[in-house]
Amino acid sequence: MTIPDPLFHENIRLQPEPTPTPLPRLLLNSFLAAGLFTLVCGLGYPLLTTAVTGVLLPHQAQGSLVTQGGKVVGSAVLGQQFTAPKYLHGRPSMTSKTDGSGPQPYNAENSGASNWGATNAKLRDSVQERIAAFRQENGLSTGTPVPVDAVTASASGLDPDVSLATALLQVNRIAQARNLPVAEVEKVIREHLTGRQFGVLGEQRVNVLAVNLALDGQK
Repeated sequence: MTIPDPLFHENIRLQPEPTPTPLPRLLLNSFLAAGLFTLVCGLGYPLLTTAVTGVLLPHQAQGSLVTQGGKVVGSAVLGQQFTAPKYLHGRPSMTSKTDGSGPQPYNAENSGASNWGATNAKLRDSVQERIAAFRQENGLSTGTPVPVDAVTASASGLDPDVSLATALLQVNRIAQARNLPVAEVEKVIREHLTGRQFGVLGEQRVNVLAVNLALDGQK
């Protein structure tokens, strides 16, 4: 006597296996998907965001360019190197030449940092050298505290700002080089002071380029 299988029914027929999609069809679908996403993400989205920012934030969309006398002299968001005694000096920069042949501070074409860790002896030595140089060029005593941003480079090497503390420590040097009253130089710096973002984020800072342009405009 044959015992019927409870899971089998004579009316149930096995379904044939689906026919595999031909390779040319798969390739066609892949190319179409790649083309679609290239158009949407690589062309449509950038054009849309550029158009929107151009309307809502035209100055920022054009690079936050700073002009003087009808000529572009820099950008408010990219630092420049100032070394003359009459200028406010920015943060150290570890950027190098585009071809990597040597250092070139504030090279916007090769943004980057030293990548030295906190325990790296090169970092410690360079910071100590910068502290001594900062005190010497600004006529400060050996015990004067030096703000950290005055002796350390930013991750980009293009930081356009310095802290208020760093700027104020340079007032005497700038005033002496320009033969201006100390109070007048400090006034210019404080007029270009930017507060903490939303009142709580970051520190008070001044834009180095903006201050130097304003100092050049003093008579």
